[in-house]
Amino acid sequence: MAANVLEIPFRRTHSVDLSSAIKQYISSKYDQSPGMFTDDLREIDRLRSDAISVQEPHTSGIRKLAVYAAQLRYLGGKFPIDIGVDFPWYPAIGYDKDKPVLQNNLRFELANILFNLAALYSQLSVRTNWTTIDGLKQAAEYGIAAAGVLAFIRKEILPDMRSTPPEDMDDVTLDSLQNLCLAQAQECFWQITVKKNMSDGTVAKLAAKVSDYYILAADAGRQSRSVSSEWIHHMQAKHHHFAAAAQYRQSRYCLQNKQYGEEIARLKDSIACVNEGLQEARWISATVVGDLNGLKTRVQEDLKRAEKDNDVIYLHAVTPKSELRILDRTNMVAPKTPADVADGISLLGEGQPFGKALFDKLVPYAVHQAASIYEDRRDRLLNQSIIADLEAMTARLREVLQSLDLPGSLQALEKPLGLPGSLVSKAEELRQQDALYRIKRSMEDTTKLKTNDLTIYQEGMSLLDAEKVEDDRARARYGTERWSRQPSEIALGKLYQSSKDLQTYLNSAASSDNLVEAKFRENEHILKILSGTNRDLERFVPSSRQVEMTPAIDQAASRLRTCLNEVSRLETRRKNRINALREKGKADDIGPALLAEAARLEREYPMQKIDPSQFEALFDRRLQTYESDRDILAAEQEEQDQIVARLREANKAFLDARRGDTSTRDRQKALQALDTGYAKYKELISNLETGRKFYNDLAGHVTRFRENVKAQVNERRVEASQLEGELSGQDMGRLNLEETRRELTSQSQTQSQSHSQGQGQGQGPQTRSIKNQTAPTPQQRQDGITAPVPTRSLLGHPPPPAAGVMPSTSPVPVNVAGGTIAGGGVWRPDMGIRFGGAPANQPGQAGYPVPRRP
Repeated sequence: MAANVLEIPFRRTHSVDLSSAIKQYISSKYDQSPGMFTDDLREIDRLRSDAISVQEPHTSGIRKLAVYAAQLRYLGGKFPIDIGVDFPWYPAIGYDKDKPVLQNNLRFELANILFNLAALYSQLSVRTNWTTIDGLKQAAEYGIAAAGVLAFIRKEILPDMRSTPPEDMDDVTLDSLQNLCLAQAQECFWQITVKKNMSDGTVAKLAAKVSDYYILAADAGRQSRSVSSEWIHHMQAKHHHFAAAAQYRQSRYCLQNKQYGEEIARLKDSIACVNEGLQEARWISATVVGDLNGLKTRVQEDLKRAEKDNDVIYLHAVTPKSELRILDRTNMVAPKTPADVADGISLLGEGQPFGKALFDKLVPYAVHQAASIYEDRRDRLLNQSIIADLEAMTARLREVLQSLDLPGSLQALEKPLGLPGSLVSKAEELRQQDALYRIKRSMEDTTKLKTNDLTIYQEGMSLLDAEKVEDDRARARYGTERWSRQPSEIALGKLYQSSKDLQTYLNSAASSDNLVEAKFRENEHILKILSGTNRDLERFVPSSRQVEMTPAIDQAASRLRTCLNEVSRLETRRKNRINALREKGKADDIGPALLAEAARLEREYPMQKIDPSQFEALFDRRLQTYESDRDILAAEQEEQDQIVARLREANKAFLDARRGDTSTRDRQKALQALDTGYAKYKELISNLETGRKFYNDLAGHVTRFRENVKAQVNERRVEASQLEGELSGQDMGRLNLEETRRELTSQSQTQSQSHSQGQGQGQGPQTRSIKNQTAPTPQQRQDGITAPVPTRSLLGHPPPPAAGVMPSTSPVPVNVAGGTIAGGGVWRPDMGIRFGGAPANQPGQAGYPVPRRP
């Protein structure tokens, strides 16, 4: 074990119930049962127990710490950092090691585990055999690994910890420890070159870099509140030691190259560096002091020899220190994070070195959210962008048929007696669905949903109105200046805006409901006929006389029937397309793709909590599959326009052929009314279904609105109660102050009367004062003064204050002559309080000497 280097101590902790917190979180936030993860819960407790038990420098501890750290990083994508456990960790360095730091933070736990891994590498480096070349190489590797872990904590863990790290784990402290580990690793390579008797120039370059690392560690340590002064003195001593060693080795290189003047200059500078290092002797170990003294003896001997040889033989001028070339550096170390730490996540899994990833079957809550978001976007795309457009085309087509009195005019001609087959089938459909009862029941259900939503909304509004009345009443009572909190409309501005938005939705929905009810009233009579018996239909539809079918009429009717058949086929094909789109949406299960994407995110970004926004690219790819369906809309519209054009042309030819024939007019009107009634029934059912869905969705919004109002109104009421208590206390203080002033005024008047009466009757002032004290006046009794007040002004003390003026309660300044502060001037609150007259240390000094650079 090397005695002239430092090792990082372990941080300590004690057991916590991590598995119970994870179990509780799964139970409350996930749709999966915690019982599915019994083995994982037991394993996470075991891994933590193994990791925190590593308090001795042994290589077996590396795996224990690395495995638990990898699992913690993996859990960062499954759970929030504030999982519900206060992890207690005791500082490893500093001046307050007996008081633990508690944080409800998984990354805080991870940072401490990795800190202990760095400490383990550091201790292994120090405990390795430094007397052999192989031991020095191993020690250097451990030191580099320790620095790599510390660098990983600084770059990957601390920035995402979302809380303030402990003082002994802040960035400057870790920077100091990292450079200390690098300095000691570089020192190992320096010793290897010494043992291998390598050239003095090479040894000098290595020693100069060791000196650089030590002063970097000392500089960062001075900025830290945890690195002890003993460690800083050690780092500075080692800095000066290796600066001296570098100059000494460079002097030998100069001797070999016959640069005798520079040799002497570097030997002198080496002794100066050693002497600066020995100034730290009071605070550093005897081993380091011995190393410095040994180097000093050797340098002094070489300097004595060099000066003698130069004076007698070489007669070279000694190079001035300012002209000495700064030594080159050879760096052999750099922070290297071990693969077990940097790639720990990739080592988790079945058949992997670190075993299976715990809770890998747990679907993150963000995945459920992402699935809901995708389903909402998919349904909106299908229903509002595709299906709604198709249904709108069909509605426009029906309007065209209705405007042309089709198919009623053709049916009346083709079948002057009885009922058309298409009408009979439509009537049968309405009878089977009990059309009137279905519409009325849907309207009642919609009204119930609407009433429930409106009630919840009004509850929230009542709370807002009541809070506003209370706030206005308090503001009127105490005044705007004293009642200083924000008015309700500003403090609860978001809630008031939400209330306006909800009111707009409710008003719009009410207008739509009125339109649906009006549409139902207009068509209720015809729907009763359609849902009645065939006899009712026959009574409604009058028969007409047989029309003589001329060749022109027959040809025009045949052409019109062909066009109507095209319309029917178009409607049927469009209806099937809409049903197919709905089935496609139902079959579109994004779950497996979300799980695969979540697994990829967990592997690539283990410390980042999964958010639904990370699946946007997946959403875009999946929704792209519906673009072909959207492209069909243009073709559908073009086909419909062509059919409508042919239909209008055929209907015009049909009307021209029958010009002047009115024998089927009444039958035509009846048939057309029944056909229109069937179309209106379909519209009503669609409208009512839309309304039901709207009010179901609105229920969630108004419920959240009410709960938010309850929570924020309660907070406002607690705040108002506290403020009212403070103001009431101030009013009571003012009342007491006025009573005190009246008492003092009464006392002053009474004492003045007593003093004048005592002098007129020849009595002593003290006797008169005592008499007046024992006999309070009626005014004093009225003011509530029950205790006598001593009149010290009659005994040579300062006179009492004038009537209505409170006596000063300011403390008398102590040891401040003439009211000035240490060197002149009047003290002000913004000056602060200074102790002593010595000037403060300048930044970077802290009582330490300026570092040297060889």
